[in-house]
Amino acid sequence: MNSLTDQGAVDSLIERLNKLHPERPRAWGRMTPNEMICHLCDAFEVALGERPFVPAETWMQRTVFKYIALRTSYVWPKGLKTRPEVEQGIGGTRPVTLDSDRARLVVLMRRFAGPGARYGKHPGFGAMTPEEWQIWGYRHTDHHLRQFAL
Repeated sequence: MNSLTDQGAVDSLIERLNKLHPERPRAWGRMTPNEMICHLCDAFEVALGERPFVPAETWMQRTVFKYIALRTSYVWPKGLKTRPEVEQGIGGTRPVTLDSDRARLVVLMRRFAGPGARYGKHPGFGAMTPEEWQIWGYRHTDHHLRQFAL
């Protein structure tokens, strides 16, 4: 399973992020490229315990969905409902500029994947190990980059 702890994984995702531009068409969803970057920033802040959220975990999410999302090669489905705290147009951070928001995301990703990072709980999956968080970080970022064919 891909993880942010894999050699070169963060740099590879950043390289893909650097190909993103404001007019890049999306394959699905409604977020613009800049909104997607802000969504990822917000999600990493939740993961780091720096952004508040309302828990929504259920037994099914903590066990079955978490296992499928983090331990199988199943491609994450398009159009999953996101938490309001990180959803653009509801509780998510509003975009500033693509370059400044992308720079913020790069800093958050490097902190998240770096040694000594501390993690909070996942809104749906609950408590996760550092290994699970690193898989989630990779898969969530990859999912949204694929949204823009990157």
